[in-house]
This record gives sequence, structure tokens and C-alpha cells, in this order.
Amino acid sequence: MGIFARLATLIKSNLNDLISRSEDPEKMLNQVVIDMANQLIEAKKQVAVAIADEKRLAKQAEQEAANAAEWERRAMLAIKAGDDNLAKEALNRKKEHDQLATSYKDQWQKQKQAVDQLKTALRLLNNKIEEAKRKKNVLIARKKRAEAQKAIQETMSGLQNASAFETFERMSAKIDQIEAEAEATTELAEEYSGDTLAHRFGQLEATAGADDALLELKRKMGMAPPAEVAPQPTQPVQMRVAGTSAPTAIPQHEQDELAAAIAELEAEEQREQARLKR
Repeated sequence: MGIFARLATLIKSNLNDLISRSEDPEKMLNQVVIDMANQLIEAKKQVAVAIADEKRLAKQAEQEAANAAEWERRAMLAIKAGDDNLAKEALNRKKEHDQLATSYKDQWQKQKQAVDQLKTALRLLNNKIEEAKRKKNVLIARKKRAEAQKAIQETMSGLQNASAFETFERMSAKIDQIEAEAEATTELAEEYSGDTLAHRFGQLEATAGADDALLELKRKMGMAPPAEVAPQPTQPVQMRVAGTSAPTAIPQHEQDELAAAIAELEAEEQREQARLKR
């Protein structure tokens, strides 16, 4: 094989491969069914022509047989009229029509056999086409199912790719960082605006009432000791001793110093409580 022949074979092989890969099975099956339906139409036309020929031959055979019978009747008339020569001519014409009738009848029988064979072949072709239609639907359904399975596998393969999960992890870490930055910004804003202290005192005030209500309910149910009754302050009994005078009053400056000391102690106690609550 020469180089040009090998090159032509290679080109032809590549073209056939391209055509095979570019064929859509569904479209090809639909086209094949359409082509077979067109062939069935043409076959029906040919069978119809053959049937018409069969009927025409049958009519011609009948017509020639009728003509032969007519010339026989005429020969009988000639014989009755005493004209034997005319009767012989009529019989000769009858013989010609008998031969034609026999020929047409023979052709009609052959044509009838051919028509019967064509009808059988036409039924087989029609059955094949119907079977092809059913197979076409099955094949198309198999094709679509295979395409769906292929698409699912490709999607699953894409999900199983490590890069996809790495992307999710990276985005999750990024969102965590954004949330942390937002919380830090809020915390700093509260710290420098003094809202933290106010919020803590607000929580303390909100829970204080709930604690008191809970303690009162427990006392009502007998699950907590009753509240202690504060003792009533007693008025000091001033006894006057005979021969002694009433106690002298505390000087004003000592009273001021005592009030200042008490206020300082209360302030120190409040600061200590606030530090412990932090």
C-alpha cells in the first residue's frame, strides 16, 4: 500500500470516528424510524400496484372467457342457419379468445401468488417497524438514564474533590474571623462608652427581684427558713441619780468627724463590692 493510500485510509478512519462521536443516539433512532416509515409507505404503494395488476388480469381473463362464449353462441346460430363455413369462422374466433383467456388466467394466478407474497412481506415489514419503534423508546429511555447517572457521578466526583472541601473550610475560617472582629469591635465600643458597667448593674437589678421572689416562694412552700424579725430598738432608760446632773451633749465638731468616717466606710464597701462583681 502506497503512502497516499495509507493517508487516505487514515483520513477516512478519523472522519468515521468524528462522525461516530458526533452522532446523537436519540436523533439517529428517530431518523431511522422515519426512514423505515417512508420505506413502508413506498412498499404499500408497490403492493397496491401489484394488486391492481392482479385485478386487471382477472378481469381480462373473465372478459376473454366471455368473448369465447359469445363466439360459441354465434357458431351455434350459424349452424342452425345452415351456414357451416360461418360457424367454422366463429369457432376459430372462439378458439383465439379461449387461448387469451387461458393466458390471462395463468398470468393472473402468478400475479396473485406474487401479491400474496408481497402482502406477507408488507406485514412483516410493518411488524419490524412497530418493533423498532418500541425498541427506540426503550433505547432512548436507557440513554437518558445513563446520562442522568453520568451527571450524578460527575457531580459526586466534583464534591469528592479535596479542593471543594478546602474551600468550605477556608470560608468557614474566614467567617469565624469576621464574627470575632465584630465581637471585638462591639466589646471595645462598650468598654469606652461605659455601657459595660451600666449593663452589669442592670443585670444585677433584674436578677435581684427574681431572687427575692424565688426566696419568698420557697418560704411559702416551707423549703426556706422564715424571715428574721428585726428586733425593735429600745429606748434607753435615763436614770437620774440623785445628786447628779444630766450627761453632757457631744460637741458639734466630733459629730461631723464621725459622719465623715461613716460615709468613707460606706464608699469603700461599695467599691469593694463593685470590684468583686467584675
